[in-house]
Amino acid sequence: MAEEDEGGFEFSTYIIGAIAITVVMLLLLPMLFVIGKSTAYSAYEQEELYQISDMRESLGSDGEGYFIANTMSTPMLVNDWKDPHRTMLLIIAPEKPIDETEADAIYDFVTEKGGKVIVAADGTNANRLAAKFGVTYFGFPLQDENQHYLEYDQDNVPYYPSWLNVWSVAAVSEDVNDMQAGAANRGCSEFQIINKNPSSCRMPIMFRSPTGMKFEPSERDTTHPNERDVSILATASSSAFIDLEGDGDASNPKNPAPGDLSLIIRFDYHNITAYDQVREGQSSIGGDVGELGVTGSIVFVADEEAFSNRLWTLGEATGGERRLSESCEGVVGSCWMQDVQDNNMWLGNEVYYNLLIHSMMEHDNIQLSGEIRLDNSNFQVVFDESRHITGVVSAPFVESMGTVVLLTSNNFLKWLVVLNVGLLLLVAMMVVPQKENWRHVFDLTKFNQRPNKLDPGSYRLRVKQALITKIRVHHDLTRDEMASKQPSEVQAMIGDPRLVELVYSESKTYSPQELRKMMQAIRRWGKRN
Repeated sequence: MAEEDEGGFEFSTYIIGAIAITVVMLLLLPMLFVIGKSTAYSAYEQEELYQISDMRESLGSDGEGYFIANTMSTPMLVNDWKDPHRTMLLIIAPEKPIDETEADAIYDFVTEKGGKVIVAADGTNANRLAAKFGVTYFGFPLQDENQHYLEYDQDNVPYYPSWLNVWSVAAVSEDVNDMQAGAANRGCSEFQIINKNPSSCRMPIMFRSPTGMKFEPSERDTTHPNERDVSILATASSSAFIDLEGDGDASNPKNPAPGDLSLIIRFDYHNITAYDQVREGQSSIGGDVGELGVTGSIVFVADEEAFSNRLWTLGEATGGERRLSESCEGVVGSCWMQDVQDNNMWLGNEVYYNLLIHSMMEHDNIQLSGEIRLDNSNFQVVFDESRHITGVVSAPFVESMGTVVLLTSNNFLKWLVVLNVGLLLLVAMMVVPQKENWRHVFDLTKFNQRPNKLDPGSYRLRVKQALITKIRVHHDLTRDEMASKQPSEVQAMIGDPRLVELVYSESKTYSPQELRKMMQAIRRWGKRN
């Protein structure tokens, strides 16, 4: 019995040790995976110029004043967000494909909830979502002989030209193919930029190794022509081609050159009903809240690096080792300053995209309360961080953290929730009562309860019964035949004096160790006889 107690103690020690190790891993491993790593908001390389931290700062409290958040789990829950018509989701550089369920959720977010979305990619990971609006990403680099900019070294000497460095002149809300000549050739003035009113004008913007996009109207565009507005905001030149073969050869027939490759496409869905704080006297349900019409908008951009620190601010773009120029004076060939006659200096992509985001929000919705629409902090900009690939080891922890971040985007609260989840698991393991001792029988639809723990005093009887049963089976006897045998006959069948003593001796006592030896002898008995 002492050995059994010792075995039980060791088992308990193992259980407590396993629980302790689990708790330590639960609390420390996620922190170890992120310790010393800076937050990355894009998915290019581990270089500062290829992140979008400048964009985040530009839109946040130190810039445009929007409330900034991020989602790490999935965009499937966008329709559950508070005030979706005042929320913009930014999906920039998706490294993992957007699946069908997520695409459906984002489509409903835009077309039914009045949400705002910008999708920027140079591959095909966003094609499931884009296809729902009639857009296709080609997924291979676009090269443009007529619309490419130069990069310069510190001595103002240009590097060898790359047709992958593409520029365009973009409108904010109008289709560039339908603009009047006067408006298409007019740059957005400083007054228009300051007052957030970039109508009937265009601005130069830069891309770095974009792909091309194609838009094809759907049958619904014919049956419901007023449901949405489709605007091509920026295009490549007619000489642009998709470098499918990777040889940079515009004359290669395998490199498609359709002549109408788009770089930015915008969709606006009007007359969507939402509930929000409306102007005084406009509420139809009492109080400040009322029904109002909002616009759902989504913009597809054919390049993720258009939002990167490399091209976002003019100071960063013109001050690096491979710097750009805000003008293209002296450049031989096509130049954006030829397409736009005045106010044609490039100001960094920041200016254009801030105007684009402002125009997509409900700032010009006069039904909305001025207290809401004139304060940018009432509008949310959410960066989608769920599209980034994680390592095999860290993936379980990232997925767990993604679930937690569904609850909060606050870093302190995020770790507080993780700690509480760990403690709840520990408490659950300690206080949940032990299950009743169940066992399966051959009929898996039924369960029988296992009998109570055996009385140690019955061990000898069970060993004796096991021996008698084995002898009866060995001699092919029924229970009645075995019971009718004389003791002398049974002893003769047993043969082994130790086993005979086990069956017939009333004074002999056995320790658990001796009974185990008896069981070994019973197992060998059939082989010897």
